[in-house]
Amino acid sequence: METLAARIHDALPQTQCTRCGYPDCAGYAQAIASGEAGINQCPPGGAEGIARLAMLTGQTPRPLDSQFGAESERALAVIDEAWCIGCTRCLDACPTDAIVGIHKRMHTVIEPHCTGCELCIAACPVDCIAMETATPGRTGWQAWSSAQASHARERYELRRARQGRIEAQAGMPDAALSVSTADAHAHKRATIEAALAKARTRRHASKH
Repeated sequence: METLAARIHDALPQTQCTRCGYPDCAGYAQAIASGEAGINQCPPGGAEGIARLAMLTGQTPRPLDSQFGAESERALAVIDEAWCIGCTRCLDACPTDAIVGIHKRMHTVIEPHCTGCELCIAACPVDCIAMETATPGRTGWQAWSSAQASHARERYELRRARQGRIEAQAGMPDAALSVSTADAHAHKRATIEAALAKARTRRHASKH
């Protein structure tokens, strides 16, 4: 029988943005199922996403918790190729391998693979990545689809599997792997927090 966590995971948008406070959508789903997290911590899912989670968990829908962000139009990462220095840091930050490029060569974003997570922004040392609106006037699940969520989930899981193979081939002890994973999660969270702060500063500047 499918577990509650699995059903919740299936209902999430799979942007892997970490705005919910967890390393990925699977972690957030598990936290909801265990009662450790609220159903209103996913900005990409928005109000409709909360309604879906409420139905699955038997809870009453509630407004999105503003400390995790706001429901907004879906964005797409765009790299200013003239300024890109090819450092590859954005490649490491992207959860769906939506950015391609090699060291010291210009990078570019593969649009169908980008979830608008913003994790690449803070990773870029020269600020050559910007987020552009991809769905004017449409937010939450109105700006996303189940097919896109499935595609993003598949991309993320393939990336994790590849990273797991690389770590295993390196012969890293289990304890070291656990520390490495925890460090990666902490770094990922710090990255998105920096990206969100940068985005808020830019939005504030554009209003003045």
